[in-house]
Amino acid sequence: MAVRRIGLGLAPVMLMASAGCSAEDMDDLLPDPDANPPRSTLYVTNKRGNDLSVVDLQTGTEIQRVPTCDTPHELALSPDGSLLAVACYGSTTVDILQTAGLEKIVSVELGERAAPHGIVWMPSGNLYVTAEGRQSIFRLSNVEEPIGRKDEFKTGKEGSHMLAVAPDESAAWTTDLSSKTVTRVDLTGDAEPLSVTVGEEPEGISLTPDGKTLWVSARGSDQAFALDPTTMEVRETVETGRFPLRLLVRPQGDVAITSDLRDGGLTVIDLETAKVVRSIAVSSPDEAEQSFQVTILWSDNGERIYVAETASNTVAEVDYQSGEVLRRLEVGEGGDGLAILQPVGAE
Repeated sequence: MAVRRIGLGLAPVMLMASAGCSAEDMDDLLPDPDANPPRSTLYVTNKRGNDLSVVDLQTGTEIQRVPTCDTPHELALSPDGSLLAVACYGSTTVDILQTAGLEKIVSVELGERAAPHGIVWMPSGNLYVTAEGRQSIFRLSNVEEPIGRKDEFKTGKEGSHMLAVAPDESAAWTTDLSSKTVTRVDLTGDAEPLSVTVGEEPEGISLTPDGKTLWVSARGSDQAFALDPTTMEVRETVETGRFPLRLLVRPQGDVAITSDLRDGGLTVIDLETAKVVRSIAVSSPDEAEQSFQVTILWSDNGERIYVAETASNTVAEVDYQSGEVLRRLEVGEGGDGLAILQPVGAE
């Protein structure tokens, strides 16, 4: 899951300038910013429908739906916003699609029993993905090419599910559902994986923007934990809502939220004090089974939270400051993975 801002190309204008066009001619070529404002787009993988929904966030309507692979779960956007990577949890590949037109350009094969799930596309261009069935993490380079590079790093644990990667890509961390552990993987190859037991059934995971604190939510014990990302020692323990399936740090680095599946809400944790500051009701506890919220995603300005409601085939858009559910966006069956593409200047 990811948010990306992209610029608008000026190549046609530059070509006309080099051909000797006047300033007046060039003004006529420039797009009118009020005529067709750039749109923010939400991408949603639908794990039961085996497809991907595209939602125009200005109108709130689904504008496209395309078939994908078997049981798509998490997805990520490339740094320049031109490509989407879909983790094909029901098979063994990561599929790479162009955001313009959603044409699949390559399937990256990870090997027998891979079951790829957690996925992160780093600014360097390297793509990281967990492979549950192989107890490993893959680092994929030049994924847009038919023959790219694949490096596999073993976690040594069963069910390596969700993923976080250090800003300098020196390490990655997984939550291991079946082993009920959190594992640090040295991506330099200098150290063996380090696994610790954190609460009951850790699943959600997120690293602070400065890379100095690793936050984990344990769905079985209704808790969140702040860990030292190097030693894996627990620094803080925080009680959350019920069944905190996901955890995500705000891009501004001031708070984290957990997606509390059985409460139908979000717990907001102040990262400086490691205290719960409030809860946001996305749905009521009685409605939680009908919505079954899973994946969460911040807008890059931290003003909106998007919550995938897998059972009701919707994504809730929540205003962070007020806690109000602004609207519910209709998507395909079992909407799960989320990514937002925000062109420069888009609202």
